[in-house]
Amino acid sequence: MPKRPTLQDVADAVGLAPATVSYALRGERGSADTVDRVRAAAADLGYQIDPIASALARGRSRTIAVLCGSTRDLWQQSLVGELSRALNARDRYVVVADADGNPEREEAILRQLLTQRPDGLLVTPLDPMSDIWEQAARTLPVLALGDRLGHAPSAGAMVFDNPAGVTLVLDHLGALGHRSIAVAVPTRPTTLDRPAELLVAAEARRRGMAITVVHTPPPTADPATTTGHLTEALRAARAGHDPVTAIFCFSDSFAFGALRAARTLGLSVPGDLTVVGYENVTPGDLTGPGLTTVDWDDAAVVEAAVGYLLEATRAGASPGVRRFAPRLVVRGSSGPAPG
Repeated sequence: MPKRPTLQDVADAVGLAPATVSYALRGERGSADTVDRVRAAAADLGYQIDPIASALARGRSRTIAVLCGSTRDLWQQSLVGELSRALNARDRYVVVADADGNPEREEAILRQLLTQRPDGLLVTPLDPMSDIWEQAARTLPVLALGDRLGHAPSAGAMVFDNPAGVTLVLDHLGALGHRSIAVAVPTRPTTLDRPAELLVAAEARRRGMAITVVHTPPPTADPATTTGHLTEALRAARAGHDPVTAIFCFSDSFAFGALRAARTLGLSVPGDLTVVGYENVTPGDLTGPGLTTVDWDDAAVVEAAVGYLLEATRAGASPGVRRFAPRLVVRGSSGPAPG
């Protein structure tokens, strides 16, 4: 196999030091004549600069790692694509890793990513309370989306005003006459930034609503598993003396599962059952009657996340924290309470 030409080979061909040749190839130093001569020799020899090695030599790889909890979650799936496009537009290399809903895999992937020395990390964490995030944040700028990393004070975060989001949804359902409501929340523990169950219980009490909490496999689970779980939960919640007339889902992935469950149970939406989601993912206006949901302006979230992280990579500082306000998007899946 032919030997791959090296920087030293180019230096020998033009009679200059390797460092001088390296600067000339990058156009950072040297006369126009020297640059032309070095680049001509490199072309003749078939030498190409290794962009990653070159970047590492300068202390910057221009690579951003994106660690996703799971692309089964429709919101995370969409978010990862938008983050990648925004980073590419800023001339950054992007490495995307998927933990597939497994916290142990998330930790193993993070350790592997750190060995690749990216300039920064964007993460939708499965376990925001893990100690490993602070280990990472001491190494490079880290910014989480959706949750602050509880034991990593030096990490940044893009978080959502969940009290305002819950208020918007319950006000909407109350105005439609719903008094008995199921709330689908993930089985994983409540976090500081997403205390779903606590928020809903408190706001429902203030409105005199009856709440049935449905602990659903997280949106990172298999969609069929989620749909099956919601089907049985809705069957039970509608069998009592005060059947639920609406379900509020803390994920659009849950909401799509609830729509499938309603179909399985022979329930019309919104005639028999109102369904409300929480993320306004792209298919929300394409399925059935269209999904009523909460919009968090993902485009603004992505721009802010990328901007905060890249500024932190330049300044060597914490990316900071920003909170986003919600907007209710009313579509056909919500309607007056029956009867």
